[in-house]
Amino acid sequence: MNPTGTRVWIAGVGMTPFGVHRDTSVYDLVRWAVTDALRDADASQDVLDVVFYGAATQGLLQGQHMIAGEIAMRQLGIQAIPVFNVENACATGSSAFTLAVAHVRAQAADVALAVGAEKMHIGDAERSMALFDTGYDVRDRAALTKTLYDLGGDVDEPDLGTRSIFMDIYAAMARSHMRQYATTREQIAAVAAKNHAHAVDNHRAHYRKAMSVDDVLVARRLSFPLTVPMCAPLTDGAAAVIVCNDSGLQKIGGRSGVQVLAAVMGTGSDRDISTFDDHLSARVAARAYESAGISPGEVDLAEVHDATAFGEILQTEMLGLVPAGDGGPAAERGDTSLGGRLPVNPSGGLESKGHPIGATGLGQLFELTQQLRGRAGTRQVEGARIALAENGGGFHRGEEAVASVVLLGKA
Repeated sequence: MNPTGTRVWIAGVGMTPFGVHRDTSVYDLVRWAVTDALRDADASQDVLDVVFYGAATQGLLQGQHMIAGEIAMRQLGIQAIPVFNVENACATGSSAFTLAVAHVRAQAADVALAVGAEKMHIGDAERSMALFDTGYDVRDRAALTKTLYDLGGDVDEPDLGTRSIFMDIYAAMARSHMRQYATTREQIAAVAAKNHAHAVDNHRAHYRKAMSVDDVLVARRLSFPLTVPMCAPLTDGAAAVIVCNDSGLQKIGGRSGVQVLAAVMGTGSDRDISTFDDHLSARVAARAYESAGISPGEVDLAEVHDATAFGEILQTEMLGLVPAGDGGPAAERGDTSLGGRLPVNPSGGLESKGHPIGATGLGQLFELTQQLRGRAGTRQVEGARIALAENGGGFHRGEEAVASVVLLGKA
């Protein structure tokens, strides 16, 4: 809620291309995104009062724990201000943003920077894939196995090759949804095909190749019902968002055009996982809508956490954007495509734009800010005034461990 009435604005956004940056360090990616965000805000780094730095893999992959944010900012010449390091699974970037918004809304700062970055291509694929085995309760792998069985039943499959444990997690949730709502593989593939088509004209996307539903279905299988094009790749990249209150906007001397209507986070709860009722994302979304004073029907476009194509189906339902069980049919009908009733993931989503974990949530906000400004080119959603970003991470007792919902409005 916003009892103080303090308005919060997005003053500037920056984002590197997402993809493989073999010869670029994580700190170079940070510099790129932050420099672009400052340029976008027409501001100098001297206006920044506080920084929230998001990175989920830097400790494991680069060996830099504890002070990665301070090092990254000092290399940019940003010093003598508070820097907070943020780690919260795939919701790391959104967590950094939510903390920046809360800081500004509480008037503890006038201008705050949220930045997230990952370099996941380090020349050691096994090490990069192993990091996903830290995103659940590692004390009891047997409990995870039982939860996946309870969700998706017993699937007897041959060795399908290297994949993240989270593909098995999403596959189990997808099978649960298929059992409850008769969702089909073709509908999941329709989501993937849509998002690959959306990314073709996004020059910041990891993959920019259109794929048909049939292309998606015949691709290499992962865990049933998923195939490779339905799933997000390992990705390098960085994104940054500058937020401010009215005083900060005056200091910058700019006009934002994009207001933060709500930024809400929550964690999972012990619930009946045989149903999607009372799902974490639904509860967080309800709080976000209440905080913003709007209904799901007023949302014009959304970026949601499609680490797999099934994730988009689930989240559009949990967010109230489509009725329960209609996420797959809506994609098949074209409702969630550009030009449809409610475009979802016009950037291409995580499946095509890519998923550099700490930067992902901020990359969603980059896309939505450009959309609300009318600067998305051929991907522009005409007349967009209210945009939603949903970002989740980790897995605990049958659902995501953490979820974020952000609502933005065109001023």
